[in-house]
Amino acid sequence: MIRTNFTQDIFLLSKLIESYAITLPIRKIAHAYKLFSWTHQPNLFMWNTIIRGYSINDLSSLKAIALYKDMHLSGISSNSFTFGFVLKACCNLPRLEEGKMVHSQVLKMGLDYETHVVNGLIKLYTSCGRVDEARDLFDEMSERDFVSWSTMVSGYVQNGCSNEALVLFKQMQAQNVKADEFTLASVVGACGDMGALDLGKWLHSYIGEEGIDIDIVLGTSLVDMYSKCGSLDNAIRVFEGMSKRDVMAWSTMIGGCAIHGFGEKALKMFHAMKSANVRPNSVTFTSVLCACSHSGLVKEGCQYFNSMSLEYGITPQIEHYGCMVDLFCRAGLVLRAHKFIQEMPIKPNAVLWRTLLGACKTHGYKELGESITREVLELEPHSAENYVLVSNVYASLGRWSSVSKVRSQMKHKKAKKQHGWSSIEMGFVVHQFVMGDELHPEIRQIYQMLDQMAKKLKQEGHVATTIDVLHDIDEEEKEHALGFHSERLAIAYGLLRLSKDSPIRIVKNLRVCTDCHSVIKLISSVYKRDIIVRDRIRFHHFREGKCSCNDYW
Repeated sequence: MIRTNFTQDIFLLSKLIESYAITLPIRKIAHAYKLFSWTHQPNLFMWNTIIRGYSINDLSSLKAIALYKDMHLSGISSNSFTFGFVLKACCNLPRLEEGKMVHSQVLKMGLDYETHVVNGLIKLYTSCGRVDEARDLFDEMSERDFVSWSTMVSGYVQNGCSNEALVLFKQMQAQNVKADEFTLASVVGACGDMGALDLGKWLHSYIGEEGIDIDIVLGTSLVDMYSKCGSLDNAIRVFEGMSKRDVMAWSTMIGGCAIHGFGEKALKMFHAMKSANVRPNSVTFTSVLCACSHSGLVKEGCQYFNSMSLEYGITPQIEHYGCMVDLFCRAGLVLRAHKFIQEMPIKPNAVLWRTLLGACKTHGYKELGESITREVLELEPHSAENYVLVSNVYASLGRWSSVSKVRSQMKHKKAKKQHGWSSIEMGFVVHQFVMGDELHPEIRQIYQMLDQMAKKLKQEGHVATTIDVLHDIDEEEKEHALGFHSERLAIAYGLLRLSKDSPIRIVKNLRVCTDCHSVIKLISSVYKRDIIVRDRIRFHHFREGKCSCNDYW
C-alpha cells in the first residue's frame, strides 16, 4: 500500500486497521492504533474498530473509554455499534460512572430501542452490582432476544440473587427461549447456591435431551451443583463421566468431598489428580486444606501446607493461612493457632482473628479470647458479625454490661447484623424462611408442627443449649427464641409436606447454632428422617440421632 500510494485509501485503511485490531491470530492493537493515529480524518467505522479492539481486553478497556471520549469531542456521532463496544469496555473494568454517561448518550440519541444496546446496558448494571436497575431495563424492553434473557439470568447469579435467577429462567423456558451452555452453567450454579436439587436434576436431564455438549465449564458447574445440593454421589458420577478434566474440575470435586466431611476421599482425589498429570494450583490447595480441617487431619494438613511452596512453588495466600488456623482451632489446638497467626509472614485479617476468637469461646480460653476482641473490632469496625461474636464471648462469661457496651458500639458504627435464613426446595420451588417468619402462606400449619416437635423433643429429654442466645433474659425466654430459628421452620415444613421416605434438605446462610444442631439430631431419631443441612461452613448429614460431623464441628 505504501509502495503503490494507497495509504490514504479510506476503505483499505479501514480494513487494515480492522485486521490488526480484532482479527486473530494477527491481532496487534498497538499497530492498529498507529495506523489509526496517522489517518487524517478517521471515519466512524475506524473509530468503532479501534474502540472495539481496545474493549476486547480488560487491561486495555480504559483506553477504549478514552477513545470514545476523544471521538465524542471530535464531533463524530456515535451509532449503536459504538455504544455496544464502549459499554463492553465499561463492563470489563467495571466503570459505573462512565457507563451512566454512555447510557445518557444512548437516551439522547434515541437508541434505547436497539436490543443489543439495551443488552449492553443490562450487562453494565449487573457487572456493577446494580441488579434492580438492570431488571428495570429488561422489563421495559419491547423486544428481548436470547442475549437479553441470558445476560439478566447470569447477572442475577453473579450478584448472589440465585432465587431470582431461577424464577427468571423458568419464565425464559415458558417463552420458549433456548438456553446455551453459558446460561445453563449460570443456572446450574444458582441451583447449587439455593440447594435446589430437583431443579438441578431437571436441568441435567434437559441438557441431555437437547444434545448439549457437557464441556469442562458445564461439567464443572454440574459437579459443583450436585456437591452443594448434598448429592455427592451424583457429583462423582458427573465428574467421572467428563471426557476432559482441568485443574478447576479436580479442585471442585475435591472441594465437594471436603464440605461433606469426607477428608480421606478428598485426599485420594488429590493424589488421583497428580497421577493424571494435572498440576494443582492455589484453589486446589484451598480445597485440600479445607478437607483436612473438616476431618480433623492435622498432621496431613501441615504436610500439604508445607508442600505448597516446597514442591509446587505456590506462595500461601491469606485463605490458606485461614484454613490452617481453622484446622488447629477445630482440633482444640487454640494456642498453636494463636502462635501460627503471630508468626505469619503476611498480616492476618479479621477472618483469622474471628476464627480464633470463636475457638476461644468453644474451648474455654477466656483470657486469650478477651485479649483478641480488640484485634477483631479494629480490623473490621463496621462488620456486624464481629460485634456479634465479641458479644457472644462476653455473654458466655455472663458479663452482660460488656455485652451492652459492645451492642452500643455496634449501633454507633451503624453495623447491621446479617439476617439468617434457611431454604427448602419442593416441587421446583425454593421456600425461604427467616427467624419468626410470618409471611409464608402455610405459616399457621408450620407453627403447629413446631409446637408438636417441641413437645416430642421434651418428652425425649431435650434441654435447650441457651449459651448462643445473647440477650440478658431468663432461660425460658431464651428457649422460646431458639425455637423459632429459620432452620427449624424449614424442617417443620419438610415434615409437613415431604413424603416420609424423602430426605429433608436444608440450606442455611449462617452457621447452625449449638442448640439447633442438637435438636436436628434428635428430630432425625424421633421422626426417623434423614436431614441434610448445608450451613455456611459445611454439610451436616443427620440420621438416627447422629451427625456426619461427629460433633467435631
